[in-house]
Amino acid sequence: MTNRFAAGNAPLTLRVVGIILVLSFLLDFLILMLPFQPTDRGWQINLASALVDRGIVPLVGMGMLFVGYWIDAVSDSDSTKSSIGGNLPKSLDIRFPVLILSSILGLIFLLIFPLHLNNVRQASAQNVAQIRQDAEQAENQLQNQLSQFQAQINNEQGKAQLEQLRNQAKNQFTELLKNEQTYQQALNNPQIPPAQKELLKKFKENPQELDTFIAQQTDPQALATQRLTQIRQRREEAEKQAKDNAWKSGLRIGMSSLLLSIGYIIIGWTGLRSMSVVQGTKRKAAAR
Repeated sequence: MTNRFAAGNAPLTLRVVGIILVLSFLLDFLILMLPFQPTDRGWQINLASALVDRGIVPLVGMGMLFVGYWIDAVSDSDSTKSSIGGNLPKSLDIRFPVLILSSILGLIFLLIFPLHLNNVRQASAQNVAQIRQDAEQAENQLQNQLSQFQAQINNEQGKAQLEQLRNQAKNQFTELLKNEQTYQQALNNPQIPPAQKELLKKFKENPQELDTFIAQQTDPQALATQRLTQIRQRREEAEKQAKDNAWKSGLRIGMSSLLLSIGYIIIGWTGLRSMSVVQGTKRKAAAR
């Protein structure tokens, strides 16, 4: 009795679960379309990514649906089949519309493949151009600040202020290095970065290193060059990251979309051809 119940209920369960999976994907599809912005490249990229990430759901649902119909077809000859979970009425046979939907999804995912690659390429180029523009603006701003600062220190008052600043910095470091207790506390302080601790050790061993360091840190041209190098390094890193993200997204979504399109087209077109052959055979048999 238990085996008969399981055999009779399994096809219905598979078909119900399959239909739910397909309908849930269609519902997600409608929700993802909102707000509808077909001319927005970012919207197209996000929609394609979301559809491809969910694309396996209706594929599994269709597989379960047709397995349920296949079990029903195999069980049709069993006259002792339980009435519980029996075949659905013929009017509820949805294989044909599901095959049509599968073919449509196959074409959609096939179109997503080149469109997504093109959108990702254009978005990556736009991001790189924006990164370069921002870096160029930062460099121009830095050059303007350097020019203003150099104009300020070219007169006697500016030179005196700069020299006073250097003397203050040197006195502070000298006092720290002379006091052994304060010096050891600085080396043992976990809040001080290791690079600064290494500088303190160099200053302790060779006091001339301190003069060189202060001169470099108060030289506007050297500071501008250092800052310019940092800006360009960040620009290169940002460009590389933007290109890598675009390449990974294009490869993952593009290949997944192509594979999904192949799967859906095979299911849809093969199923439709098989149904047409079966219907043709039935017509010939009826004519005889």
